[in-house]
Amino acid sequence: MYDYIIVGAGSAGCVLANRLSEDPDCRVLLLEAGPSDWHPFIHMPAGLAKLVGKKGVNWDYNTAPEPELGGRELWWPRGKVLGGSSSINAMCYIRGHARDYDEWATLGAEGWQWSNVLGYFKRSEGNQRGASELHGGDGPLGVSDPRHRNPLSEVFLEAAAQAGHARSDDFNGPRQDGFGWYQTTTRDGARCSSAAAYLAPVRRRANLKVITGARASRVTFDQARATGVVYTVGRKAYCEVAAREVILCGGAINSPQLLMLSGIGPAGELRRHGIGVLADLPGVGANLHDHLDICTLQRCTQGLSYDTASDAAVAFQYYLMGRRGPGASNIAESGGFLRSHLAEDERPDLQFHFVPAQLDDHGRNRMPGSGYTLHACGLRPRSRGRLTLASANPADKPRIEAAYLSDAEGYDLKVLVEALRLGREILAQPAFAPYRGEEVFPGPDVRDEAGIIEFIRRKAESIYHPVGTCRMGSAGDPDTVVDPQLRVKGVAGLRVVDASVMPRLVGGNTNAPTMMIAERAADLIRGLAA
Repeated sequence: MYDYIIVGAGSAGCVLANRLSEDPDCRVLLLEAGPSDWHPFIHMPAGLAKLVGKKGVNWDYNTAPEPELGGRELWWPRGKVLGGSSSINAMCYIRGHARDYDEWATLGAEGWQWSNVLGYFKRSEGNQRGASELHGGDGPLGVSDPRHRNPLSEVFLEAAAQAGHARSDDFNGPRQDGFGWYQTTTRDGARCSSAAAYLAPVRRRANLKVITGARASRVTFDQARATGVVYTVGRKAYCEVAAREVILCGGAINSPQLLMLSGIGPAGELRRHGIGVLADLPGVGANLHDHLDICTLQRCTQGLSYDTASDAAVAFQYYLMGRRGPGASNIAESGGFLRSHLAEDERPDLQFHFVPAQLDDHGRNRMPGSGYTLHACGLRPRSRGRLTLASANPADKPRIEAAYLSDAEGYDLKVLVEALRLGREILAQPAFAPYRGEEVFPGPDVRDEAGIIEFIRRKAESIYHPVGTCRMGSAGDPDTVVDPQLRVKGVAGLRVVDASVMPRLVGGNTNAPTMMIAERAADLIRGLAA
């Protein structure tokens, strides 16, 4: 018997396993459906480009056909490996805007305002620049300035300045707006995933057991209290018992799926698949939203981009030079945040990631020659989708209806049109003149609004930030799934701790906020949180 069973060793699960097992009298079991994070491409930052098509560390999800995107099924890669998506992402360390968390509190997530969560960000963070009022210097999560910088990334920053945008030396500082270098979750030139930061240093603890290749099938209950987890390893099924709590850390897709498989969710949906209803919670799987991204891609007239680099040469140089050279790059080295004329308050509503390489279809479509790509996404989407079961079989992937661009006012589409316009404006600045080749996407003939909208519907993709499917809020709100202590409503002994509990998307990348959620959850579980 264990005190706690944690399902999912991703960005949140590894944090919880570390913090809860700090008590030597507390027995913790951590279950991960994927393998160990042994692969060298996981630990070499630039290896993320090679992980794109590696199905062994990726759940490899696709949405249902998206009506507003030409009926396309969008690819949603999610980490299926120790460290979860923090082992396959682009490592940008972004917290979001302070007001994002104050907004959570106004939506019923009492205790999650900025003044309460800042300390948990700092506790997690081991920033290369040292400790300060807003940063932690000795936390387990390595946060570093870029060790390798492609010349085109600096050209992009010069162009942003020429377009009239401010320079920023810290997107997590007093002001989020501006353009600059992304700090990354790396340490000494290597990826610092949640597994590397939190799990690897404590794997030898006698009170912590980690099982990989373990796919959870359902949570078990005695009456309405969670008592354990049924899972499979290969073809063999197991059931482990939790004396205190079961904690789901599967992310915005897997956590609501497991709740529904366990009888917690919309009653009609559960009965449709022959699943007995333990708790009728309509919010399970609802409130799904994500950052939709559009890319502008140009050819480069000089061979400076990463397109022409030999994979073998990059890896050889990286290890030979002590984790330096292009292999130490997270590829999305520079970028920025800005407020468009559509922004509703002081928060930036657009984010840009500049990539000194040609990226099409998540990098799966390898293009000849050399070029550079500018990602642009709207940070505060109004569209909401939902996740439902395909069947009662845990092995069947759930149905993901992201419902991109479906908001009644058309706001999300207007934001992307503006993001593309502003991105093109930056790339048209004099700084790029010595390098600028033809525009590949949207293409020189796409200039009017109708053409841009058609291009967005044809080419926009996820930038991998799904949240909200187990929404946190007041216990009395019928649309919420967990209370502000992250306890699942209607049952006992069960919590959800991952990005699915976010009431609304933060203004930026979601990995660091997910680790913060787990840091605070550990204190909530131990009765230490304010």
